[in-house]
Parts: sequence; structure tokens; C-alpha cells
Amino acid sequence: MTSAKYDVLGIGNAIFDVFARTDDGFLKTHGMDKGGMALIDEARALKIYDAMGPATEMSGGSAANTIVGVASLGARAAYVGKIKDDQIGKLYAHDIRAAGVAFETAAATDGPATGCSYILVTPDGERTMNTYLGAAQELSPADIDEDAIAASAIVYLEGYLWDPANAKAAFVKASDIAHRANRRVALTLSDAFCVGRYRTEFLDLMRNGTIDLLFANESELASLYETKDFDAALGHLRNDVTLGIVTRSEKGCVVADAKAVTAVPAMPIDKLVDTTGAGDLFAAGFLVGLARNLSHEECGKLGALAAAEVIQHIGARPQVSLKALADKHGLRV
Repeated sequence: MTSAKYDVLGIGNAIFDVFARTDDGFLKTHGMDKGGMALIDEARALKIYDAMGPATEMSGGSAANTIVGVASLGARAAYVGKIKDDQIGKLYAHDIRAAGVAFETAAATDGPATGCSYILVTPDGERTMNTYLGAAQELSPADIDEDAIAASAIVYLEGYLWDPANAKAAFVKASDIAHRANRRVALTLSDAFCVGRYRTEFLDLMRNGTIDLLFANESELASLYETKDFDAALGHLRNDVTLGIVTRSEKGCVVADAKAVTAVPAMPIDKLVDTTGAGDLFAAGFLVGLARNLSHEECGKLGALAAAEVIQHIGARPQVSLKALADKHGLRV
């Protein structure tokens, strides 16, 4: 196996994030399921945007957030996601490149606008997402650069990407290329609602070896195996993938393979502000640790550190150097 050009390459929905604080009443008025992610059309996107309060805007998307976290930890990062050659698309591309991420996906010249996600954050820090995929759903196998995939130690795939048919094909193509190059492939389940839509297909991806590593939170794991018995679900997970990583909010995470289960505590925080990006940044820390051949416990600690940083402010991207933060806490990276 040749040495890697990138430590982690992520593939996902390139989405421009629009954050606003709100209350439970707003969610109820607009028929939103608190804590979930709903796919919306352009008309509903405009209606929500008009009704939202003052907003913070930045480039986003689940896998993109993870990859920015990877770069912040000082690792070599690349991203594949579809934008349109429009104003928001140009902002998106500039933003992710400025974060130190290689981003070479060709922008679409026609079709839907660059995707946007309208994220409502309630006082308890919970986030409710309404996503217009737009150009993101136009990602196709033609956007998968074989050389870049083969040169990446770990390829990280976003569960949300499993919605559009063309993106599914891109997803599978990337996995095939990675495995031919003896690289590892990871999948994040993204959302319990996403798991509900594609449970059988996700299980097939796990059991047929399309993916090697699975990231999930407790609710996603429960949805995947249709059980609230955490230990039973974890047992199934250990049989279905080479490595399973399950986040448990303030309880930390559990890392499980066929040989052992390792529990890693959460990193203490001063104040919970916004849970958006917690799982994304946890994955960033864990993946960097894995690319550095650290132990599962050390990987979990890096994930916990990155997640703790991002939940203490609005937005799904780190506001400080995660590498410097890791150094401060005595963590190898």
C-alpha cells in the first residue's frame, strides 16, 4: 500500500448553513420535529428563512464539518461535495478551502442552486434542521476522482448522501476505489430519521463490506437495529462492521470491535450552547487518531475534545485550533 496524500477524505452534501436561535413555539408553529432533520423544497426553504430571526451563516454539511475538523487538528484533509457556480457556491468553496481543506469538485453551471440548511437552535442547545439539498443532490460518479480516493488513508461517507440515486452510485464507486487501494471506508449514519428511511440498505452496506467503520449516536443505533436495548444493539454492531463507534452525549462514547468494547468519557464543558456538529467533530477527532494509528481510547479522547469545543458556541465548525487544544490537554495528534 502506497503512502497516503490525505489522512481523511470526506464525501457529503455541500450545504450552506444558516443558524438562528428560536424557541419550541416556533418549531411547533412551523410543524418541525425537534432535534430532527427534514428535507425541504425551495419554496419551504424561503418560507422558513423569511420567518427566522437574525442568522449566522457559514459553509456546512455534515461530512464537510468533519473534514474541517480534521484540518483543524493538523491532518491532511480533502472533501468532495457538489455546489453550483452561484454566489453561495463561491462562498462555500472559499470558506472550506480557507480552512485548509483540498476541495476540487467541479461546480455545476446549471440546475438547482447551492444547497442550504436552516438550523433552529432552542435554548436547551438542541438543533432542528431543515435542509434544501439543491445542487448537493447532483453529486454523481463523475465527481469521484479515483486518484484522490486511492490516495486517502480513510474515506468518510455521509449517511445523508444516501438520499439521491446518483449520489448512492458515487458513494459505492468511492468505496470500491478505496478498497482496491487497501484504504479504509467509514460511514456516519447522520440522523435517526435517515436510518428509518434506509435501514435495510445501510445494513447491507455494513454486511457486504462496502464500509469498514460505522459512526452512530444512541438514537441512530436504536433505529438501525429497531431496539432500545443498547447492549443488544451494540452486539449486533460488533458482528456487522470491523469497527463501530457510538456517541452517547454526556456519557461519552463506546468503541467496539470483535475483540473488545472500550468506553471513553465525554470531555467536561463550561456551558452547552449548540449541539450542531457535535457528532461531526467527534468523528473528526476519532478519524485523525485512527489515521495516526492511535489506540481506540486515544481516538475517543480526541473525538471528545473536538465535540466539546464545538458545542460551546453557535455553529458546527471549530472556533480555535483543535491541534493547539489537543496539545494543551496533552493528547497526541
